[in-house]
Amino acid sequence: MSLAPAVPKPLDGSARFFSVAYLPTYAAALFVLLLVWAGAPGADLSPRRAWHTAGGIGAGQAVWIALGTTLVALVFQPFQLALVRLLEGGPSEASAAGPGRALQRRRKARLAARAEPAGLPHDASPERVQRAGAAAARLRQRYPLPDHLLRPTALGNVLAALRDTAGREYGWDAAVAWPRLYPVLGDQARAVVDDCRDSLDGAARMCVTGAATALVSGVLLLRSGWWLLLAAVPAAVAVLAYHGAVQAALGYGDAVRAAIELHRFDLLEALHLPLPDSLGEERALAHELCLHWRQGVPPPTRYEHPPEPPADQGS
Repeated sequence: MSLAPAVPKPLDGSARFFSVAYLPTYAAALFVLLLVWAGAPGADLSPRRAWHTAGGIGAGQAVWIALGTTLVALVFQPFQLALVRLLEGGPSEASAAGPGRALQRRRKARLAARAEPAGLPHDASPERVQRAGAAAARLRQRYPLPDHLLRPTALGNVLAALRDTAGREYGWDAAVAWPRLYPVLGDQARAVVDDCRDSLDGAARMCVTGAATALVSGVLLLRSGWWLLLAAVPAAVAVLAYHGAVQAALGYGDAVRAAIELHRFDLLEALHLPLPDSLGEERALAHELCLHWRQGVPPPTRYEHPPEPPADQGS
């Protein structure tokens, strides 16, 4: 289960649709069209021919190209969750073993060694202590604590760390609590979370679209000699977009953790449950609620409703 798309975000505005869905699709369509207008597939490609063809596009043809691009973007919009999961490394069962997961395990071990306070000498310099602290923070952000939760990709591990750590100190299981907490967030917190989520979704879509465009371009340019190197352009965009998705996931994780810390009691009030008096009571209540949401055990039986407003006294 991925926390990033735990609440499937609807098409909530033209700005999100343009940046997340339409822009990557339009860029890919334009790149492929330019190759075709230049003479692909074939051995004789001419940039001048592509420029001449593009300059001769009429208003009607431009409208059809824009409509077709919009239709493709709309068709693939519901698959945004699947795209993020693909970049996470696919289903967790399928990634339980393999070279990718082994590589991530080695990287986690090296980072954990740098973050281990016991390995520092007593007379360690402040700079070395700070580096160890930074490594520990990086370890918490980028890798889940249990090794069995490791994923074969960097993005998958950042999101796995988010699911593993967000709200854990208060007893909450973020993977099941977040879909219930998101609707009760305040406007400012929701705006921050949504902005980070849009950045993650946009980078993920650009990465997958760039990789698909590189594959299509490679097929079109297979017989064109050195022009085949043009396929490296969308491939490079895909690589850069993936690294951007990892950075966006780190920001998204910080936003979700902050939202849980600041608004978890708003969730209890929305559920009409009494607020706990101590951390121990909160952990017990959160554990009981998460068991109910995750496994269907009976929910808490005590409710606390807000008092009725006093009736107006007639004069």
